[in-house]
Amino acid sequence: MVYPKDTSDAHNEELALDTSIAHANGNSGAAVVAASCTNGDSKPSQRQYEPRERFIITKNVVVIGLAFMIHFTAFHGTSNLQSSVNADKALGTTTLAVIYGSLILSNIFLPMTVISWFGCRLTMALALFAYMPYIAAQFYPRFETLIPAALMVGFGGGPLWCSKCTYLSTVSEALTQVRGSSSRKDVNTVKFFGLFFIFYQMAQVWGNLISSSVLTLSAGAVTTPANESLELEPLEASISRVGELCGARFCPGIGAEVNPNLVPPAPEQIQLLNSIFLTCMAGAVVMMIFGVSSLKRYGVKRGDTGDGISGLRLLTVTINLLRKRRQILMLPITMFIGLEEAFLAVDFTRSFVACGWGISKIGFAMICFGIANAIAAGIAGALVERIGRVTLAATCAVLNLCLLAYMYSWEAREGDYLTYCAFAAIWGICDGVWLVVVNAFYGILFPNHLIAAYSNFRLWESTGSVIGYVISSQLCTSTKLIILMCAMLVGCVGYGLIEYRVWQKQKNLEAMLSD
Repeated sequence: MVYPKDTSDAHNEELALDTSIAHANGNSGAAVVAASCTNGDSKPSQRQYEPRERFIITKNVVVIGLAFMIHFTAFHGTSNLQSSVNADKALGTTTLAVIYGSLILSNIFLPMTVISWFGCRLTMALALFAYMPYIAAQFYPRFETLIPAALMVGFGGGPLWCSKCTYLSTVSEALTQVRGSSSRKDVNTVKFFGLFFIFYQMAQVWGNLISSSVLTLSAGAVTTPANESLELEPLEASISRVGELCGARFCPGIGAEVNPNLVPPAPEQIQLLNSIFLTCMAGAVVMMIFGVSSLKRYGVKRGDTGDGISGLRLLTVTINLLRKRRQILMLPITMFIGLEEAFLAVDFTRSFVACGWGISKIGFAMICFGIANAIAAGIAGALVERIGRVTLAATCAVLNLCLLAYMYSWEAREGDYLTYCAFAAIWGICDGVWLVVVNAFYGILFPNHLIAAYSNFRLWESTGSVIGYVISSQLCTSTKLIILMCAMLVGCVGYGLIEYRVWQKQKNLEAMLSD
């Protein structure tokens, strides 16, 4: 079916952006834009809320954050070990590439349809359940078990993240009305995304704490012939191998036969770990179903896609967003986020931590990442309010570039845990800021098409991740660090241009209101 083009779409979207910017800066004369997933006959701006609604809204955001934290405790704890544990024939990296490859298709075709069928809350619960076969497949890791499970993760990921983003943006709009004209939508949105990412990034802490504890504490009870032979090698030779083969110098093909740090854990350890993680995922599904309020409280009906259009029409809107200049300018920084997350999950854990410190120590380094990430996400909202979004993003970009450049020139050393943890912590700060700022900025740029906007965010973030996983088995780490630096610079240029356009619109609106 071909839909006629609505010539007013561009004007309406520009008006919505103007209104979003005006409201974000506290201009009470501006109308409030309806959030996605809201009932067309009952916009949030037309609804009245009790003062206690502020507590209910915050409770829902906290429960969603807790559910994601418990769920991704299992997912991150498993995924961070894939490139090292399932290194045979690149099974681990192939599985991760399939996850994010199917996530691309999922973000294009599934979010609007699934959300219109089940609503945001049930969509999140069903999507969390779709991740569980991925953990179950780890009991028998083969291509025929992991690949189908990876496809389920990818197909569940699109609706999961779009429904989460839509839910947070919708309740941010409601909170703005509860608190009155003194409340700023952009600040509320950043704060809610920051609160969410505090919980979400703490999943890195708990997941890696569990994995490192299981792999380290039970290591003494399991001794393989490979371990015995490798332990006899001189320490000086091991240190020399680390300096020559690890860090930025790491290339595909280096394995346990060259470096004893890369000997994989015993199957018994992996099975115990998977049992714990599978229980975590089941608990997250239960929390999402029974602990989160339906968006019906805010005028949302299940079957409503945000602006009264069909799921197929919303798919058209999602694709049409790619024709808008501000969406195109946001693509490079969005893809960079996917690239850097893929590098962290595969290349940093294997090239730096596993190669120079040991596979069982990956979790300890990633705990530092998780703590720093959660802190950065938590204070991002307050920093935006004090120093502004652009200043925060610029500071993050400089820090990120310095980190990548230093990692490129740094020479790896055996067991240098302070440096590995410092790398992970600084990376966590940068990633936390990028996620909060860019996620919230999408909500401000596309207030009338939140589902479509967040579909595009996950689509291009996933595209960056797939590229990262594909090149992981093809290029040396030094080359991938150069690619990351170039991608970040291009992304910052695009982000800066759209921020400049928003600043211009803000000045024009202030001039109009002052008149």
